[in-house]
Amino acid sequence: MIHPISQDALDRRLDPAAEDPDRFESLADELIEELDREHRDLALHDPWSWRYGRPAPRTGLSPLQHFRAEVDDMIPLDRAEEAQLARRIEFARRRLARARERAGLDPEAKPTNDEPRPRDVARRALELHALRTEMVERNLYLVLINVERYVMKRNNRQDLIQEGCLGLFRAVDGFDWRRGLLFRTYAVHWLNQAFRNHLYNRTQTVRVPVYLQKALKHINQATIRLGDPDATPAQIAEVTDLTESVVASALFASKSSLSIDAALRGDDGGSRLGDLLEMGDDDGDPYSTALEDVSLTEGIEHALGLLSERERRIIALRFGLDGEEPHTLAEVAKDVGVSVERIRQIQVRALGKMDTPNLRRELDPFLN
Repeated sequence: MIHPISQDALDRRLDPAAEDPDRFESLADELIEELDREHRDLALHDPWSWRYGRPAPRTGLSPLQHFRAEVDDMIPLDRAEEAQLARRIEFARRRLARARERAGLDPEAKPTNDEPRPRDVARRALELHALRTEMVERNLYLVLINVERYVMKRNNRQDLIQEGCLGLFRAVDGFDWRRGLLFRTYAVHWLNQAFRNHLYNRTQTVRVPVYLQKALKHINQATIRLGDPDATPAQIAEVTDLTESVVASALFASKSSLSIDAALRGDDGGSRLGDLLEMGDDDGDPYSTALEDVSLTEGIEHALGLLSERERRIIALRFGLDGEEPHTLAEVAKDVGVSVERIRQIQVRALGKMDTPNLRRELDPFLN
C-alpha cells in the first residue's frame, strides 16, 4: 500500500519558495510529477485538528449563537502557518489542473455535475476543497468582526454572515501569498464587497443596479460641494466623472417606494400614509388607478393600437379582450373564415408588433 504524503512533508518540499517565490512553480511541478508517478495522494487533516477541542453538545442555542461558539473554537493561523497553507492550496490547484488535463477535461473550467469524474480528478478536487475549507474556517472570525458595520434593523444578520462566508471562499481563490500580505488584509476587501452587494440587492423594494447605487455616492458628494440640493444632472456631471445620462438615471432610481400602510413619521396617533389619500366614491378604498403611471387597461389599449383592425379582432378573440371569452385557434379560424394555420401566423405577427421596450415597461408591473 502506498502511503499518502503528509502535509508536513509537503511543506518541507515547498518551504524554500518562501525565500524565493520564483522557485515555487518549478518545485511544485517537480513534486506533482513525483507524486503522480508514485500514485500518492495528499493526506488530509481531520477538521478537529484546527479546533481547541471537541465541545460538549450545545443545547438551547440559537443558530447564530451556535455559529459564534463554533467560530470561537477555531484555532487561528499565525503568519507562517497561513503562508504554508496558501502554498498548499496553490499546489493542490495546480495538481488538480494537471489531473483534469490528463483526463481530457478543460483544466481551467469549473467542474459540472454531468462531466466525467475519474478517480484521480475526484481525489485532487477533494484535496483542494479540504485545504480551502481549512483556510476559510480558520478565518471565520473575520466575518463576525466585519459584519457588525453592515447590520441594520431591516437586514437579516444570518444572511449577511452567509454572504461573508462565500466572500471568504472568493478571497481564498484570489489570495497571492507571494505579496507578503496577511490573508485577513486581503479578505476584508472581499467581505466588504459581499456585504455591500447583499445590501444593494436585498434591501430595496425595487432593485437598483449596483453601479447606479455607487454613482449615487458621488452624486451626493457633488451636491454637497455645489451647495445646491436641486442641482441639475448637467451641473452634477460637470463636477464628477459621471456622464449626464448616468446622473439622471441614478437620481431617478433613488426615488424611494412607500407603502400606503406606512405610519406617518412623528405621528403618534396611528395615522397612515393612506389616510392622506382621497377616499374612493364606491367602497372607501383609498387606492385609485390614478396613483399609477399607467393602468393595465391603458397599457393594453396602447398595445392593441399598434395592430390592424383584423389583427386586433383576432387577438381579442384569442385572449378574451374587449369583453370576449378566450377562444381556441380553431374557433377563431371558424369565426374569421380562414385556416387555423393562417390564424396562428397572424397571431405571431401581432404579438411581435406588441413586443416593444416601451410596452414591456408599461405592462411589466402587471405581469410580475
